[in-house]
Amino acid sequence: MNYLTNAGTLLLDFAFGAIVVLFVVRMLAEAFRADFNNPICQMLYRFTNPVLRPVRKVLPTVRRVNTGALLVVYILECLKWLLIVAIAGVAPNVIGLLITGLGETLDIVLLTFVVLVFVWSLMSMLSTDRYHPVARLVNSLAEPIVRPLRGRATLGGLDFSPTLVILGLILARMLIAAPIRDIGMAMMMGG
Repeated sequence: MNYLTNAGTLLLDFAFGAIVVLFVVRMLAEAFRADFNNPICQMLYRFTNPVLRPVRKVLPTVRRVNTGALLVVYILECLKWLLIVAIAGVAPNVIGLLITGLGETLDIVLLTFVVLVFVWSLMSMLSTDRYHPVARLVNSLAEPIVRPLRGRATLGGLDFSPTLVILGLILARMLIAAPIRDIGMAMMMGG
């Protein structure tokens, strides 16, 4: 790839990444029943609702998972990769593009969890205001993931459960999401 293609790819990754994270956090906030009186949750709702309102009429929520938000994330990831290969001047294989979008969707959800658990762990070590809107949202999204291991991974009075959860999420990214994305990329590029 040339320098212009690299720059275009970076800008697309950034723009689509910012939008996708809004929908992923909205989906997680609904799944983990975050307090929607929280100003951050209200902002997420306000920005994502114009897109999700018509989609939710067609796709219902399944076990507290907003399938409309998940579909929007998947479509955005597929569109991002379609634009990236268009910038590179390659005609993509549609099946490969769809598989790449699936791998990217799984990867962004796992990466969001990694960041949330890391921030939650960092905030628990520092003296932060636990009633701050960011702290309340991060706690409501990260704590249910860490809860099954809490108290079971202690050593010398330190709880290593967030570390084990982050390690598990990174391994899932490496062993599940990355191979799906790589298979899709190989098919998409005709390899």
